[in-house]
Amino acid sequence: MAHTAFLGVGAMGLGMAGKLVGAGRPVVAFDLSEAALAKAKTAGCETAASAADAVVGADVVITMLQTGAQVRKVYADTILKGAAPGTLVIDCSTVDVESARQVASDATAAGLKAADAPVSGGIAAAAGGTLTFMVGCDDADFEAVRDVLQPMAKAVIHAGASGAGQAAKICNNMVLGVSMIGVCEAFALAEKLGLAPDRFFEIASKSSGQCWSLTSYCPWPGLVETAPSNRGYDGGFLSALMLKDLTLAQEAAAQLQSPIALGSAAQSMYSLVNRLGYGGKDFSAILQLLRGAADELS
Repeated sequence: MAHTAFLGVGAMGLGMAGKLVGAGRPVVAFDLSEAALAKAKTAGCETAASAADAVVGADVVITMLQTGAQVRKVYADTILKGAAPGTLVIDCSTVDVESARQVASDATAAGLKAADAPVSGGIAAAAGGTLTFMVGCDDADFEAVRDVLQPMAKAVIHAGASGAGQAAKICNNMVLGVSMIGVCEAFALAEKLGLAPDRFFEIASKSSGQCWSLTSYCPWPGLVETAPSNRGYDGGFLSALMLKDLTLAQEAAAQLQSPIALGSAAQSMYSLVNRLGYGGKDFSAILQLLRGAADELS
């Protein structure tokens, strides 16, 4: 049976690869981190000594990397040279739209089937198989892409042609970043006005202020059991990754001369979070900075 080559089995990729294995799909993993490879092996993956070794004989190649430059490099140096014609290549990284379109064009020219499929849901959803995939690919390839992604997914949505998945991801996360700051500012103000956080939560969650950042991912500890705020803001969706996504949105907006005033403000605020050393905390931890309680994050 052919296998899936999974390149990049860090915090997100590990859970994703494990779900493929659990669905009966052989996975050959590669990562530059030996520790990540050891965890992938424990999760049931075979491991390869190089990305090129992982790709040999694969009918599907999935990449989960950090930057567009890394994606372009692994495609140019490894995938385009080693993948057999007809191989389905899916990039699940969150990168700039131009990189997504470029690697898809190069892959198609090499006889491969290509898709960009960034994800929403974070580490817990990756481990639980409940990610949302936003897919950019040719219409004719979408069913094959969905079949591959289904074991890792709550939803697999066809956003459009190549690059559309990345466009959807950065726009969605701009909404998320802006809305989380609004929720955190409201909690901080409510506290200063003498309104108990649990009472504010109860009221806002049943009023026009209701949103995902409030009721599913509440930044105030003790109000939503599954939220990272109850774990010292560890895990979840890192502030550094939110900054990355907001920066991608800012760069795209600048290229297109499309104003995103709130997106730009959110990017500035998460840039501050990262400069202060809290990039490894969940992005909802910005609440504690707004409250003047950053010492609670240490």
